[in-house]
Amino acid sequence: MGKNKSLLDFISKKSSLDTSKKDKAYDTPSNSSDSFQGTNNKFESQSQAETIHKELQERRSDEYISKDESQKVLGTSILNIVIPSNININEPIKKTFFKRRLFVDTISSAYLLQVDYDGDAKKALLIFYDPQSHKLMFLYDKTGHKPYFLTDISIDKFNDKNNPIIKKIISHPSFDHVEVVDKIDLLYNVKRTLTKVVTKDPLAVRTLRERVAKAWEADIRYHINYIYDNLLVPGFPYSITGAEFKELSTIDNESIIENLKKDLGIDDEELMDVAIHFLKLFEVKWFSPRRLAIDIEVYTPFEGRIPSPEAVEYPIMSIAVASNDGLKKVFVLYRENLKAITDIPNDIEIEIYDSERNMISDFIYLIQDYPIILTFNGDNFDFRYLFARAIKLDIDKELLGIEIRKVVKGSKTEFEAKLRTSLHIDLYKFFSNKAIQTYAFEARYKEANLDSIAQALLGVGKVQLDEDLSKVSLGDLVRYNFRDAQITLELTTFSNELVWKLILLLMRISKLGLEDLVRSTVSIWIKNLFYWEHRRRGYLIPRKDDILRLKSKKVTEAIIKGKKYAGAIVMEPPQGIFFNVVVLDFASLYPSIMKRWNLSYETIDPDKSSCHRIGNIVDENDKVIHQVCLDKSGITAAIVGMLRDFRVKIYKKKAKDRNLDDATRSWYDVVQRAMKVFINAAYGVFGAETFSLYAPSVAESVTATGRRVIIATRDKALELGLHVLYGDTDSLFIWNPDENKLNELREWVEKTFGLELETDKTYKFVAFPALKKNYVGILTSGEIDVKGMVGKKRNTPNFIKQLFSYILKQLSTIEEPEDAFKVINEIRNELEKHYILLKYKLITLDEIAFQTTLSKPLTEYKKNTPQHVKAALMLQRYGLQISSGDVITYIKTKTKEGVKPIQLAKITELDVQKYVEAMKTSLEQLFTALNISWEEIIGGTKIS
Repeated sequence: MGKNKSLLDFISKKSSLDTSKKDKAYDTPSNSSDSFQGTNNKFESQSQAETIHKELQERRSDEYISKDESQKVLGTSILNIVIPSNININEPIKKTFFKRRLFVDTISSAYLLQVDYDGDAKKALLIFYDPQSHKLMFLYDKTGHKPYFLTDISIDKFNDKNNPIIKKIISHPSFDHVEVVDKIDLLYNVKRTLTKVVTKDPLAVRTLRERVAKAWEADIRYHINYIYDNLLVPGFPYSITGAEFKELSTIDNESIIENLKKDLGIDDEELMDVAIHFLKLFEVKWFSPRRLAIDIEVYTPFEGRIPSPEAVEYPIMSIAVASNDGLKKVFVLYRENLKAITDIPNDIEIEIYDSERNMISDFIYLIQDYPIILTFNGDNFDFRYLFARAIKLDIDKELLGIEIRKVVKGSKTEFEAKLRTSLHIDLYKFFSNKAIQTYAFEARYKEANLDSIAQALLGVGKVQLDEDLSKVSLGDLVRYNFRDAQITLELTTFSNELVWKLILLLMRISKLGLEDLVRSTVSIWIKNLFYWEHRRRGYLIPRKDDILRLKSKKVTEAIIKGKKYAGAIVMEPPQGIFFNVVVLDFASLYPSIMKRWNLSYETIDPDKSSCHRIGNIVDENDKVIHQVCLDKSGITAAIVGMLRDFRVKIYKKKAKDRNLDDATRSWYDVVQRAMKVFINAAYGVFGAETFSLYAPSVAESVTATGRRVIIATRDKALELGLHVLYGDTDSLFIWNPDENKLNELREWVEKTFGLELETDKTYKFVAFPALKKNYVGILTSGEIDVKGMVGKKRNTPNFIKQLFSYILKQLSTIEEPEDAFKVINEIRNELEKHYILLKYKLITLDEIAFQTTLSKPLTEYKKNTPQHVKAALMLQRYGLQISSGDVITYIKTKTKEGVKPIQLAKITELDVQKYVEAMKTSLEQLFTALNISWEEIIGGTKIS
């Protein structure tokens, strides 16, 4: 491996350069490994290094520092370079580059993190984390497990080799054997004897399932099926001897049964078994794995362009790494226009390379030592670009230890980066999950990009640069690149490792491995949990077609276009500003309904000949729309209800118990967050047509019961003399309530429906614009709560966003109704200031720019040409390459096209009236909520 260029050498060279020399851009690289090499100045000996340093001393009045005999430090006013005495610069260091997996036959104690399928070995491959050595251990299956599917063809018929269907199956080269299995079919409430068709590899299942009329459990990925059959729990500690898996838990079942009976009121043996299983998941504590976050920066001559991982035209400028064991390092590719060093971070190790090939090789060597690698969009960009660039530079694919897989999900094509010796967590995919954004983090971040998420959760964002990254100094490049790696790491370490613990718990609940979990939607998590429970109890996993055939009865009509049945009710709000508003919320309304009314795919609209106790599902008009079997708990009702009860009755309380130490309390807070994700997403998943256990009758019953409950509660509140302003799905806004009346309402709800009505939040005031799902509220804490307002939309120019934020800040100062008049005047004055800035064009183009992403190539915009496309076409005519995914920044102008890209626009071309209209669109809802019209608020201004 080639040597890297030292920082001291870089300083020496740069001190003699003409710093006024114009920057040069990279040329398009060739495939040669020597592309982009700078000068080859290297230290030939220790003495030469000291001589060069001495020259620098005379030039810069720096100092030479002798520490001790174990090392020498070459110091400058900018940085220190430590050279250990055992390093001979004249001799290259030789390393064994290829690191192999650590394969084991037995495990005494380690956490199961992932199960994969090894196609070469034709076996399941289990990946464990050893908390003692902080390494991954790999273990091949020893149970003899093989792929299979189920069919209702009698096993006797498989002896008839003349049967054309049987012949097609048993003659397949990957057919192995058949065997008899007994399953309980919940859908038909019968016991079935089925034939298991076993194959030698998973691909054969896809082929052979098409050769039978009916196949069950044939679309489950093999490694997931392996987890089901062995009842494994990813994220849980195990010991393994031979083919035996032993869960490591110190929890004594007998000692907790009485507590569960008391806390959750469980008296059913099967439900108690489920409760004990869940309790173990929550009570077995976490571990903190050794992990490394990475981020790459790629040169591009086009400002704002994301380099293509397909074309890989341009070199990787730098690679930053940050680990939770203290490593802080940036690999930098030397180039002629890399500006002289200024203000370099002194706590980051920097290596400068004159060979991109060597830089990538050293980076790959480093990451092989870490069991967990973190990225933010590493699947679709960082690792894809690294892999393709390395291949282009003639690095052996086998040495890379990176595999890029293309995955088709519906109409979308995504990529997954798998590493040979590490597990890869792409945090972009995890934080993009709407259930994580909405339920785990309560919508604290609005956009799923690194800067927005870090700002919201860490209080720090990306480094902001004044010029294009390809032109910045070494110090700025290092700082920018390292910050991205650092905040990627800190997203898993902040708040006592909240995110890592959350991932661990979600793995345990969903029964998905680490890499599968972070790349999957919440519907996959929930499906996996239920499939695992079916397999554990010996239930047949139903076919989607069978559920739809039996459970598709629908009675109500949807109001929203595209929906199959009536959904939640949203009440009409009044217009105006209301002080002291209390929001009452039904605790997990839909999951509670599923439990309370025993709603599950097998219990809804039962065959009356096989059910003894039947209940009615009644809608808000007192009409019976469905029936439900009450003989035993439905599997959906039992599990969703169990998670809901664990969270509300046990772990929310434990998370606030000051008698517990901080670490334990923090763990229990993550436990209740993990359950919140599952239970709040449960109805949405079960009500989605794409979900494999989707039963329209169940979904319709849940929403109908929800409407009945909230309307009846509203009517009771009015009967008690409470003022109900607004209601949405599971909450009621009560104006200036009497606390005694609220308690009376809660008691009535508990007695009538068996549900809990809680105080969710209290506003100092709420302003409604008389539109559903639109309001601004100021909480008693002073926090601002904005729902549905245009001014906060992503595409709004910063100039208008800042005005909107200013108005909200002013609103938060209102304490009494009389304060509103003063605030309105302040708003009027600020609006006039913004108009004057617009009218006289005393603003920058950046402040008024709109930004829109091209969703497809320019050639595909044929029927109409949106403004951002017009701007993109102008750039294209100037020779710029424009691709799908590019962010187009443009200005609304008085020119013929009415728009110009920011690169071509002049402030004198600004169309003031269009921006006034944009301000009106963004702010009018807010003004309406304050009971004032747009014309009134601008009445005293010069805006027209």
